[in-house]
Amino acid sequence: MSLLLAMALAAAEPACPSEALGTSRTLTLKREAAAWGKAQHAALPGLVPKEVVLTFDDGPRPESTPVVLKALADQCVKASFFMNGEPLRQHAALARQVRDAGHMVGVHGDRHEHFSQLPPAAQLADLEAMVASYRAALGAEPPAWRFPFLEETPTLLKALGERSITVMSVDAGAEDWLPDQTPQMLATKLLCQLAKSGGGIILLHDAQDQTARALPFLLQALKANGYRVVHLNWQ
Repeated sequence: MSLLLAMALAAAEPACPSEALGTSRTLTLKREAAAWGKAQHAALPGLVPKEVVLTFDDGPRPESTPVVLKALADQCVKASFFMNGEPLRQHAALARQVRDAGHMVGVHGDRHEHFSQLPPAAQLADLEAMVASYRAALGAEPPAWRFPFLEETPTLLKALGERSITVMSVDAGAEDWLPDQTPQMLATKLLCQLAKSGGGIILLHDAQDQTARALPFLLQALKANGYRVVHLNWQ
């Protein structure tokens, strides 16, 4: 595609509608041995009250991740996706679609293990497999990692720090892995947790069908309650 054609296509893209939630700004972080999220660490620096970072775990999944991507695009929202190695290998093209839509892609363990129950060698082997899968699919080094089940271990914290991979915990969520929840139930849980935290890193799961279906409602609820979305980027 020529540069002129690309510019013409970009110019032809519809503007973000005024009623959309939108992405208020981008926060650029350093690639370093840091750890953020008040569930386990300090608050993400640079955020102010009522600002949120949308994050999704456990994908990519063909049945639900595209639904999540559409909901985000409809509201002009950028998010962060923490992917597992097995689905990343199986659906590398979908992972690239997530990245090419402007979202951040991080890592979430190769096999979504309970690392606290594994010997150090197995933990490190999982990390190696995860990083290799990320490189193969996306041609880059992962900037950020979230522990499965938020179960941190000294072994992996040290190894991630040596690789300058940032650890991302959470500030609020909707417990969207629990079955049989309606969009209103998920929104109520999320808004309740955000009211306590004041904003911050939101944990959702793009591998959950109910989350994908509810996301338009959740995004509207965030806008109605005055929350602003901040996108993360690593330099």
